[in-house]
Amino acid sequence: MSSNAKGAIFALIAFGIFSTHDVLIKVLGGAYSPIQIVFFMVLFSFPVATLFLMRDATPGTLIPKHPYWMAARTVAATMTGFSAFYAFSVLPLTQVYAIVFASPLLITILAIPILGEQVRLRRWLAVIVGLSGVLIVLRPGSAELGLGHIAALVAAVCGAFASIVVRKIGREERSVVIMLYPMMVNFIVMGALLPTVYVPMPIGHLALVAVVALMAWTAGRFLIAAYNSGEAATVAPMQYSQIIWATAYGMLFFSETPDPATIIGSSVIIASGLYIVLRESRSDASVNTPVLRTRSRPETGTTPRVSPFVAPFRSKK
Repeated sequence: MSSNAKGAIFALIAFGIFSTHDVLIKVLGGAYSPIQIVFFMVLFSFPVATLFLMRDATPGTLIPKHPYWMAARTVAATMTGFSAFYAFSVLPLTQVYAIVFASPLLITILAIPILGEQVRLRRWLAVIVGLSGVLIVLRPGSAELGLGHIAALVAAVCGAFASIVVRKIGREERSVVIMLYPMMVNFIVMGALLPTVYVPMPIGHLALVAVVALMAWTAGRFLIAAYNSGEAATVAPMQYSQIIWATAYGMLFFSETPDPATIIGSSVIIASGLYIVLRESRSDASVNTPVLRTRSRPETGTTPRVSPFVAPFRSKK
């Protein structure tokens, strides 16, 4: 089996686990506030984060070298986690994925001011077409837009920003610093807000939250293996397999059937994202390859994430 085929298989497994993780988030979201879910997710993730901390032999302290960028990323990651969990709890899975899939388009835009990336006409056209796909999904003016849609958009924007900041400072900041700050802030902020929304959780639901945290870590390990095995241009598109899982899970567990607008809009967004990935894989098209080097799903600050631990920012050609 070729290395690219192995990488693709690992990625498909990872995103299959992530999709199952999101189903459990949706189930929990029917009974509990995202604040409570995020808090316990972080709580159960700290043992894994501690293992990462113990294994990191990079010299240095936990004080960030780029405090302002780290603060901005931490705020963005915290907002991403809360918004994504809320969106999954109130919207059909396929709609949430369709909107969050706009992240590569937003990363392409944000790479211009933050990384100094030069985006030429073809990638600009892909971004414009992809964003039109988001409008097709949202159907402003013809369908009622709720807080769930706004939350999904916030998750996409903030997730893209958090990812691009990692791309900017990741070479100089320790991986554990990048990982721990969003988790710590989530724990503090959600813990402070928890008394306002707390609902007693039976042991079975607490165990389910622990399973969700474990699934996020397991999927992350498979994604690390995927990027270490195959080329980024092969592995990155596998994230779009989640729309298949979302459709199947939505129909099976939640009686959700994607409407034509969601199907068309998702197709447009995915096609645009694939074009950008393939375009960046050409050595003469992008200096920073910001989308290809975004190694994980949008940062939520609830579990140790993949990006800082994948063969630091190497580009496999």
